[in-house]
Amino acid sequence: MAWKYILFDLDGTLTDSGPGIIRSVSCALEAFGIEVPTEQSLRAFIGPPLYASFMRYYGFDEAKAALAVEKYREYFAVKGMYENSLYEGIAELLQELREDGSTLAVATSKPTVFAEQIARHFGIDGYFDVIVGSELDGSRIEKSEVVAHTLMRLDVQNPADAVMVGDREHDILGARANDLESIGVLYGYGSREELTAAKAPAIAATVQELKDLLLPGYAAEPAEYKRDGGMKK
Repeated sequence: MAWKYILFDLDGTLTDSGPGIIRSVSCALEAFGIEVPTEQSLRAFIGPPLYASFMRYYGFDEAKAALAVEKYREYFAVKGMYENSLYEGIAELLQELREDGSTLAVATSKPTVFAEQIARHFGIDGYFDVIVGSELDGSRIEKSEVVAHTLMRLDVQNPADAVMVGDREHDILGARANDLESIGVLYGYGSREELTAAKAPAIAATVQELKDLLLPGYAAEPAEYKRDGGMKK
């Protein structure tokens, strides 16, 4: 397969953002007097919309979840977003995709303003035509909405020309809601079981396997794109 437009999730796909997100969530929970659990138990917050995660995992109502997000951002905006690192090989992959003529975008549940700052911090902002996320007021938090807005910004006329790359189920489901193909990655924070259950058409275990899917002409043994989930050589 080859696509003209490639949409990337941010957390767990381009950057290893776990440390900053986990510490930000911990600060938010502490503000409510909740004993902070192990870091491992907070990994589920990496990727999905924060509002939904606070409601899902701690039973917060909408008002309390909104306040929790505010508390989260108090730490994240100052320190958390920088407790982060690019996955090895990502910068090179983005450069090769641009050289190959692909149009790249970031489509993340993270607020756009933070996504833009992170991309600039790591020097990868220049690879993307658009960086689209949620809004600070809580709007456009569903991944399907983020993907739809990204496609509109890119003026994509045919969904078959675009693919979504992400590490969590909501990336796969958000793509499907917009009639896009998708690729799940395992080097982030999702599991093979999660991505398979979401019916990811293809799964890449490493950045190199992702490259083989996105730039098949450059692979010694091009990966095969399967619509039933999973990747095989």
